[in-house]
Amino acid sequence: METRPLAREFTRYAALSVLGMVAVSCYILADTFFVARGLGSAGLAALNLAIPVYNVIHGTGLLLGMGGATRFAILRSQGAARRACAVYTHTLALGAAAAAAFAALGALGAPALAALLGAEGQILAMTATYLRVLLLFSPAFLLNDILVCFVRNDGAPQLAMAATVSGSLANVVMDYIFIFPCGLGIFGAVLATGFSPVIGICVQAPHWLGRGCGFKPVRVRWHARTAGQLLALGVPSFLDQLSGAVVMITFNTLILGLCGNTGVAAYGVVANLSLVVLSVYTGLAQGAQPLVSRAWGRRQRPALRVLLRYALGAALVFSALLYAVFYAGAGGIAAVFNSENDPALQAIAVQGLRLYFLGAPFAGANILLAVYFASIEQAVPAQAISLLRGLVVIVPLAVGLAAAFGMAGVWLAFPVCEALVAAVALLLLRRMRKVLQ
Repeated sequence: METRPLAREFTRYAALSVLGMVAVSCYILADTFFVARGLGSAGLAALNLAIPVYNVIHGTGLLLGMGGATRFAILRSQGAARRACAVYTHTLALGAAAAAAFAALGALGAPALAALLGAEGQILAMTATYLRVLLLFSPAFLLNDILVCFVRNDGAPQLAMAATVSGSLANVVMDYIFIFPCGLGIFGAVLATGFSPVIGICVQAPHWLGRGCGFKPVRVRWHARTAGQLLALGVPSFLDQLSGAVVMITFNTLILGLCGNTGVAAYGVVANLSLVVLSVYTGLAQGAQPLVSRAWGRRQRPALRVLLRYALGAALVFSALLYAVFYAGAGGIAAVFNSENDPALQAIAVQGLRLYFLGAPFAGANILLAVYFASIEQAVPAQAISLLRGLVVIVPLAVGLAAAFGMAGVWLAFPVCEALVAAVALLLLRRMRKVLQ
């Protein structure tokens, strides 16, 4: 097997996907920076309480987009174009149903949802505003996620990247305009975020409306098995985002009890930087996915092993560089978001940056292996990894470590959880050797 062309192809897909995913995560990071500057710690706390809902919306988009696009890529590599388009049609139908549910929740239940997430007092109104607008824009978020995944698997990773980057850059510009010159506060921040996927959809329009597009809606009867197959393959991507929401809700609750709103604001700094860091691993995984699914469909087993080595190696190098930067520059990084120069917020955030991101290399391995298993239609191990890191291990671990070590225990819950799950993931990979040979 010639590895040089494969290495070039992996580098192209992975680099474009990472850039696109980092751009997506900058939706919220830009909000964090401008909200911290414009609205102080109260706005930062409100934003942090609302972010888990963004995780759920984006996770649903990846559930449908990654699941549908993975199945689409496998079928198309086998010459089944009609069945591949049927998968796309089912994906759109499921996306429409999910969008309607999210929009209804935004219109009718935003204040109750904000209170459920722990908001109270002046923070309750700000959180409810953010949630209402975010949920009403959910149709755009979901459609953009679906299109990005299908466009990437249709041989146009540059366009998928351009769509996410242009949307993110527009979000940054609109954040500044809406919050400062227009004085729209938290509403301006979420309005800028909501417009970003609309721009992404428009950028991709020449592809999905063009004659050369490999995926088109087709007349097809609803088939529960087709829907089930694409959902099963997309579950790991959804659970990765859901795990972020679960971790944030758990940590917010624990930190409120330990340090109050100041602690939640400090966690907002760490959590939003974590979105960017994890987006790099997600980008690596999503960049490798079309190549892995194609190799699986064509029964090219050596290529599967090579692609996995490339992805894990890139994640390890990034993790080492990342931790060096966060450890040495924790004070300066925290100060960027500490507009009120609160010494308590500064101290909590610095400790968090140095402890929390010890888990980065393990989280990267877990994300990559979960998507890798899904890309070769091994849904059970993929879902097991995602469930363990997102729901089963992290919550009791965080509660126990917080009770034993206070804030240090909260920060250490993430790296300990990811390390334990990474050990399980490697065992699952060893058990899959026969499939990969």
